[in-house]
Amino acid sequence: MPETSQRSIAASVGWVTAGSMVANICAYLVHVPAGRWLGASAYGEFAVLMAAMLVLAVPAMALQAVVARDVVHGRSIPELVRLTALVTAVVAALMVPAVPLFMWLADTGFTTTVAGLAAAPVLVLIAGAQGVLQGGRAFPALATVLAGVGVLRSVPVVIALAFGAGAGTGLAAGTVGAAVAAGAAWCVVRVGQPPSTSPRPGDRGTGAVSVIRASQVQFVLVVAVSLDLLVSRGVLGADDAGVYALGAVATKAAFWLPQAIGVVFYPALADPTTSRRSLGRALRVVALVGAVLTVGAGVVGPLVPLVFSDEYRPLVPILWIFAFTGSTSAVLQVALLWAIARDRTRVALFTWTALAAEGILIVTVADSVVGLALVAASSATVATLATVLWVWWAHPGRVDPCPATDPDQARSSARSSTAAGSPSDGSRRHSQ
Repeated sequence: MPETSQRSIAASVGWVTAGSMVANICAYLVHVPAGRWLGASAYGEFAVLMAAMLVLAVPAMALQAVVARDVVHGRSIPELVRLTALVTAVVAALMVPAVPLFMWLADTGFTTTVAGLAAAPVLVLIAGAQGVLQGGRAFPALATVLAGVGVLRSVPVVIALAFGAGAGTGLAAGTVGAAVAAGAAWCVVRVGQPPSTSPRPGDRGTGAVSVIRASQVQFVLVVAVSLDLLVSRGVLGADDAGVYALGAVATKAAFWLPQAIGVVFYPALADPTTSRRSLGRALRVVALVGAVLTVGAGVVGPLVPLVFSDEYRPLVPILWIFAFTGSTSAVLQVALLWAIARDRTRVALFTWTALAAEGILIVTVADSVVGLALVAASSATVATLATVLWVWWAHPGRVDPCPATDPDQARSSARSSTAAGSPSDGSRRHSQ
């Protein structure tokens, strides 16, 4: 790859990494005061509802991926805005059955559950704006939005908790901040809207079906990362579930910290001329980052009781397991991003199968913090290996950016081109 391209990718990764780091630091710093001020039992409820909100907001991640892919393929911005509004309305409607479902699944109160899930439709609005910027490769603007959203979602929660608010009020404060962030994100899009390009031959139109296909991929990924935490209160009890919830912060950190790499590489994954090469590079980089994070979690494990309280001492020898689970899931995310970008979403079947096996093991053998952590790590490993191997070997990647609709016409054009000679070759010979 040319040096200028290497530098451009490095600069883009740097921008998005900076924005993502600000967002992630804000998101995870919220857990420090929440863990200290709410107590283990109330913090377990807080953390479970944060995870539940992400499950309900799965269409937001799918929408961002679809919008970014369609910007690469030349779809119009007004069409994508309408799609964003449609998906937002659907997620808002899904809150009605989701509230009692999560109350039953996670053993949470009505008001707290509503406060936690209310942020999901707002995240869809934010995702639509981020998709436009990502597909247009406006990475400095995207980094600004990522950082701003992280700050506006997290600071109100910390302020509310500092004034003695409970889990429900803290979650509601985060939803208000997210609404402000959504308005700011679309203002950035209006200022730095990427230029439209002509649709490529053979491209599929944008619509809700594309989001549904991408949603099932994103849904299985989010559930795979969150299933252990979602059921922890039911299999471990309130206090151990609070300990597990803090360990799961390391899982989420290791999963989301390499996100910038997938964000930057995604437009190249959506381009058939660069898809396979970009997939290999992204997988290698994310795996390397994950290895560093896993080792780092093992090193900092002894600090957990000092930073939080002695209640969380059981995490000291096993914090690296949580980080390994998140790092492995980050590699899985890259493979599934390729599946969305190339519209090969049936590959999610491997993760669905691993998720079903994980659920069975949780019910039958996971009766401790260590046991539940090991089950989650094993499931993530199996799903990742199966998915990456299938993606790499079953779809080697064809360079066919402009497929012909008429095979006979394509063969005739090829014969004419061969007989006449290549204009580009002739130009090169004259220039030499």
